[in-house]
Amino acid sequence: MVNHRSAAGGPLSMTGFAARQGSGAGADWAWDLRAVNGKGLDLRLRLPEGIEGLELALREAVARKVARGSVQLNLKLVATDATEALRLSPAGLSAALSALATVEAQAAGQGLELAATSAAQVLGLRGVTLQGTTEPPEPLALRAALLADFALLLGDFNAMRRGEGAALARVLAAQIDRIAELTEAAAEAAEARRPQAAESMRAALARVADAAPGADPARVAAELALIAIKADVTEELDRLRAHIAAARAHLASEGAIGRKLEFLTQEFVREANTLCSKSGSTQLTAIGLDLKHVIDQMREQIQNLE
Repeated sequence: MVNHRSAAGGPLSMTGFAARQGSGAGADWAWDLRAVNGKGLDLRLRLPEGIEGLELALREAVARKVARGSVQLNLKLVATDATEALRLSPAGLSAALSALATVEAQAAGQGLELAATSAAQVLGLRGVTLQGTTEPPEPLALRAALLADFALLLGDFNAMRRGEGAALARVLAAQIDRIAELTEAAAEAAEARRPQAAESMRAALARVADAAPGADPARVAAELALIAIKADVTEELDRLRAHIAAARAHLASEGAIGRKLEFLTQEFVREANTLCSKSGSTQLTAIGLDLKHVIDQMREQIQNLE
């Protein structure tokens, strides 16, 4: 079962970085693991070849701990004893010595005296020696050592993401508190406009009665009641309060909460827009615009959460 829960609780940032160096099973290695924002989990690996099953195991390990983000994992591997080994080529040495003997014989035949050739000079001739490396580490033991070290790397990586997530959570908590304050301010403004709205409604009813003496009073009252319902913001305020409670609950929960909060911001925006369209007063409109501004700021921060 996939588990994206954070051991320390709280949200995780989608951005993070960790690097490690290690050695074992006849090899030295260096990791780096980094991530930036992404809609889903996009994992890209750059690994040395020849270690069967390593890529699949690494993908599974990352998927257990990371839910979203564009993740890049790099591994550089060098055999511990991979120094260049000097080996003689019997055929090359024989050919070189034969060639030297031929040169010396011809030089002597022409009365030329050549300097003695040293062994070091012979070794430096092309084809006399072969450059190579020792045998590579045993793949199964190396894979086990790499996976054990990668678990530590992944722990460091998530620790950084958790720290950034905690910082984001504090910012988001303050923004949610601000939305709650503006919601209650909107409720007070809506209540304060109620007497004026009622007086406006009575005046409208009187104007209709004067302009159309024969109008059906019940029909006129029904139309005015419909107008009053459309201008009422009680439902929008109630939904805003419900969204605030849900956002706080998500922020206090563990695991991947970014998409849940993204959905809530859409709902926040919907209610703020409706509040502005129904405001009927400059004060309520101003509060609605402030709400939209804070919600937009919150949405930008949520883009960084897993």
